Amino acid sequence: MANYVPFNYETINVAAGSYNPSTVKSFNNKTFAFWERSLFQRACSTLIFDLPDEWQGSVRDFLYYCLFRFGYVGIADTRKYGLIFQPGNLSGMNLYYQPTTFIFTNPNYDGVNEMEIGKDCEILKLTPDYRGLWDIISYYAEKLSTLDNAINMSLINNKFAFLLGARNKTGGEALKKMLDKVNRGEPAVVLDLKLLNDPQDKAEPFQMVDIGMGRKETYLTTDQLMDFQTILNAFDTEIGIPTIPYQKKERLVTSEAESKVVDATSRSIIWHDTIKSSMEVINTHFGTSLDVKLRYDLEDAPAETPDEEEESNG
Repeated sequence: MANYVPFNYETINVAAGSYNPSTVKSFNNKTFAFWERSLFQRACSTLIFDLPDEWQGSVRDFLYYCLFRFGYVGIADTRKYGLIFQPGNLSGMNLYYQPTTFIFTNPNYDGVNEMEIGKDCEILKLTPDYRGLWDIISYYAEKLSTLDNAINMSLINNKFAFLLGARNKTGGEALKKMLDKVNRGEPAVVLDLKLLNDPQDKAEPFQMVDIGMGRKETYLTTDQLMDFQTILNAFDTEIGIPTIPYQKKERLVTSEAESKVVDATSRSIIWHDTIKSSMEVINTHFGTSLDVKLRYDLEDAPAETPDEEEESNG
């Protein structure tokens, strides 16, 4: 095991100073990794694959990761392993600027690693441009991670109620006793009127330092939680999960509901059609029966009846 040597000041300064803004580390933190993983699993729920029996379990999980992370996999029928898929690289270009060769490297595979697309292998792809969904996942994970930290700060700051000052020790002890009774839940706290004014100069013995905490207008957590749900809803809409805005307190009318479903499924329909089209090529080439369907299908979305629509408008 190699000895661990911590970064010195110069190394840390170079690493931090080469990133702008240097004080914001939106991606290199645990909350970003949490949301990246969470959103990836959320995105996987939108597509249901019909796969061969040998591709179930952990192999199926790996296929989901490859498609969503890299955007495509190569499919080949091998003598030793049968029908397999592998992540890899594309090269070459045909008349329509599509790749002609698929190259992969796997230490457990001892066959030919460079295959001609359409002859030796086929490509199963998620998007028309051979890219995955990780740019979408990272985009929203960064926002949720940043807001997550802001919510934590708000929850901590909301614990500050009052900063009280006492002119003397007697007044300080009286304040502590009164706060003890208030925190104990007593409905009323009775204090001696002699404590309200100093017997010598009649000055008030207590002072409160107003730092702007504890007021309703400065309580940001509620707004931040709403913003948090708004970002999560935006991600769901991006990947194909129909959502209803929390701002919409009354029921959506038919036109609004249909518009929301179309908005939520428009991009996932492209992914579905792209995968299904490439699966048809694979099925024709290898005699398989791969298939895919949307979990949230636009045609299966419930519609309101005219009576319900009139009731919503009324």
